[in-house]
Amino acid sequence: MHYGVVGDEWAGSDDEIARAALASSPNAIVALDRDQSVLVWNAAAERMFGWSADELLGRRAPIVPEELTAEHNAVLERVRTGEPVSLRTKRLHADGRVLDLRVDISALRLGSAVAGDVCAYHPARADEVAEHRMARRARLVARLTDVVGDINSELELPAVLDRISASLTELTGADAGGFVLIEGDKLRLVSTYQLPEAIRGITTDLRTSLVDKLLRTGKTVLLQSEGLDDLVWARLKGLHTIALGLAAVGGRPYGALYALFARRTPGHLELELLELLAGHAGIAVGNAVAYQEAVRQRAHERAVFDASADGIAVLDQEGNVVRWNPAAAELTALPAESVIGGPPPFPLPKAGEKGTFQLDNGRWLDVVSAQIEETGEVVVDFRDVTAAKELEEAKDLFLATTSHELRTPITIVRGFASTLDSRWDAMTDQARRSAVHTIAERAKSLGVLMDHLLLGARAGADELKVRIEEFDLRERIVAATLGLPELSDRHRVEVDVPEGLPRVLGDALATDILLGQLLENAFKYSPKGGLISVAAWPEDDNVVVVVDDEGVGIAPPDRERIFERFVQVDSGDRRRFGGVGLGLYIVRSLARAQGGDVSAHPRPGGGTRMRLVLRASSSIGSDTPMR
Repeated sequence: MHYGVVGDEWAGSDDEIARAALASSPNAIVALDRDQSVLVWNAAAERMFGWSADELLGRRAPIVPEELTAEHNAVLERVRTGEPVSLRTKRLHADGRVLDLRVDISALRLGSAVAGDVCAYHPARADEVAEHRMARRARLVARLTDVVGDINSELELPAVLDRISASLTELTGADAGGFVLIEGDKLRLVSTYQLPEAIRGITTDLRTSLVDKLLRTGKTVLLQSEGLDDLVWARLKGLHTIALGLAAVGGRPYGALYALFARRTPGHLELELLELLAGHAGIAVGNAVAYQEAVRQRAHERAVFDASADGIAVLDQEGNVVRWNPAAAELTALPAESVIGGPPPFPLPKAGEKGTFQLDNGRWLDVVSAQIEETGEVVVDFRDVTAAKELEEAKDLFLATTSHELRTPITIVRGFASTLDSRWDAMTDQARRSAVHTIAERAKSLGVLMDHLLLGARAGADELKVRIEEFDLRERIVAATLGLPELSDRHRVEVDVPEGLPRVLGDALATDILLGQLLENAFKYSPKGGLISVAAWPEDDNVVVVVDDEGVGIAPPDRERIFERFVQVDSGDRRRFGGVGLGLYIVRSLARAQGGDVSAHPRPGGGTRMRLVLRASSSIGSDTPMR
């Protein structure tokens, strides 16, 4: 290396560090005195211009083209006033070539005096390369922004992962890409791009993977050439480089991006973009996971909302319905479209309180409400309590009726017993016999009433016990109707039961009870008299028994209700006949316990037809187990 030394001042500044700096500089350093004679001409200047330092020290360097002499002099004059100049220009090589260079020129100061100029030359192409690199980086970063926006616009997790894998190859120039999910001590390949679809879902041990190294070092892993053939990524033909970037969700490692290179080698820019994409991928995945959780939560809430047996409504801050579940529509007989946008069809109780209201359709509802503090909305829950309300009313009526039904015979028994006790000797024998007969009859009524209460209680608890055996139904009907014509001079009784009526399966004693109740009701509810007819016939695998009367009849809405416990319908004139509302409930319970049924129908011409169905014995094999 040669340094030109002219004058005592320069010779006295001979410093080893300065010499090393000039020798190491990649730029051509040329120092000129005020007359533009060369003071310094470093090795890079020798290589760039083709002249040695020995040839030019102390002389003007013939490197400025003639047409640029004026420009060169003007620049030097400007620099010597204290203002550095950087410009792109042309200079001459020793072989006559014109060089396209960039030069940075500043004043050469020795103390406070300007001794000349210092010129640092480097090829303009280097600037172009740097500018190109920066421009490319800017373009890729801008594209990264677009890619991230595109990824974040997708909220389904599988689609997000697929877009990340595809974007990875676009931004880094990789030939293929993949995304692996960290699942405990395992990795699972969940997304690929430009790789066989068959490798999706493959799992491997985290501890022996590149991801483990990435987690331990915290730096982008770059694996080249060796050891790639045994990896699943070797499905990419010509694979020579694998780069990894870690994606974290909520500050915790979630997965890793694999960039696979077969045709080119990644540089710093590609690795930087990989890390940037991995960071954004974590955010996008986190958003997708949160969205999926929100969707799952909404689906769960919707399923609960729609499947609830309770009516549920959501009201806005103005008290108008914004949501109305299927149960609400069923309970109120009002579809959602007729309710949404308006107030609910019932008043709201105060928050924390329960209200009971009756709708126009007759249903009773228990209603509670609660406010959502965050939104100001009100959630209303309501359920049908009509059955409970009716049962409550029926029980009240039952208690009142039972008290009345018990009080009357007890009062009569007590009165006649007291009379016999206090006036036995004063009464005639006929009077005493009449009093005792009355007491016996009333006691019998009390016994029947208590039997009904006991049977009703057992039926309600599903404790009715019957024997299933073959018996002669015709014989039971004849026995039940024997002597009926003598009971009332206002009624006529007709019995039509064929001799060949099939035998039935059931309980003969239970059948006696229900036939007796049906006949008693026929007399009871036809107070003006008329025809009471009993008929029976085989029908399919059953035997049908009907009891007809010409009495007050049963309104159509009540033909099923009369078989419920404690129900005494108010329609027609039936309510005035008293009773505790258990007779027909017991009848149906006994019929169904035998595998049969009983139902109420209108009688042609007026009155009521009670239809009893029992199983014919021929429809069941002899080895049928007994209940």
